[in-house]
Amino acid sequence: MRYWLTVFTFFLGLSLFSQNNDKSDSYFDLNYFSGNIALHNNDILHLIKGHPNGVILSWNKKTFGDQSWQQRYNYPDYGISFIYQDLKNDVLGKNYGLFAHYNFYFFKRNLMLRIGQGLSYNTNPYDKVKNHKNVAFGSHILSATYLMLNYKKERLFNRFGMQTGLSFIHYSNANVKAPNTSVNTIAFNLGLIYSLDDEDSEYINDLDDEKFSERIKYNIAFRSGINQSDVIGSGQFPFYIFSAYADKRLSHVSAIQFGADVFFSNFLKELIYYQSVSYPELDVSGDEDYKRVGLFVGHELFINKISIETQLGYYVYYPFDFEGRTYMRIGLKRYFGKKFFGAMTLKSHGAKAEAVEFGIGVRL
Repeated sequence: MRYWLTVFTFFLGLSLFSQNNDKSDSYFDLNYFSGNIALHNNDILHLIKGHPNGVILSWNKKTFGDQSWQQRYNYPDYGISFIYQDLKNDVLGKNYGLFAHYNFYFFKRNLMLRIGQGLSYNTNPYDKVKNHKNVAFGSHILSATYLMLNYKKERLFNRFGMQTGLSFIHYSNANVKAPNTSVNTIAFNLGLIYSLDDEDSEYINDLDDEKFSERIKYNIAFRSGINQSDVIGSGQFPFYIFSAYADKRLSHVSAIQFGADVFFSNFLKELIYYQSVSYPELDVSGDEDYKRVGLFVGHELFINKISIETQLGYYVYYPFDFEGRTYMRIGLKRYFGKKFFGAMTLKSHGAKAEAVEFGIGVRL
């Protein structure tokens, strides 16, 4: 029934949009998917049942090169997506997600790579009395990411086209609240495309891609949020991160970084105390410092006013052992003017997430 309601809503939206005579340079796509939950952690083995399925409904806005970044990235689309997923397990429940996404094109625009990031609502998270088996989701609200790699053909019949390929969907609350083993779905998808215009606009190709030159820039950033250790019921605590780093633009779209982080992770205070009184074999005295200092190298990929930031770090001050001395950070930055930016990033140790960080900063 949910699928038919989604299809009805989809075609109702098509009819309403199609009545607008103004050219929109946009299209809808509706995809059905079915697949499997990937076993990335043996703790979720008991949760993998059946073949999760669902629908992805998206609105996409085309670009035609009005701005230089659009030409550099081969005229990508951007838009919003809604995902409904039945995880085929009463313990896991169902997920409803809203995403922002980009579509990037390759091989004469026959191959599309979609990258989406957003939030999802889970209907049945962990509860120590009612649902203690759900170690994947510790909260209703989850951070979510999805990828689609599709072979795509538009306008096969009037305004209708089709696409098919593989999708990857990831749900996690990034240790905002334990437990959080997360779920990854790998699925096959088949979709219908409907263009809202009779024909596309013309692509602009007048890019003067002269060599980009810029001096080294210095950045100061502050990040914060709340998180929890893997000990269920240990409480949520705020954390604070101060970062300073230099970056050098290599081109219009790319920059490298080097800098340092200072971490004030209050959840470690509780974890240090817990281990000192509960696990004497770990030789934790309870007096260990909860602060950490790391050095990192990074890369920044610029897409219009948004950039994708990836960093790899190593703790040089590490008084308490927690998940190893190396860490990673990946996320999005949004520039406001040439100096100020906001950021949302995920910090992890390998596949083990520690926190979702919300930050502000200045680039001097």
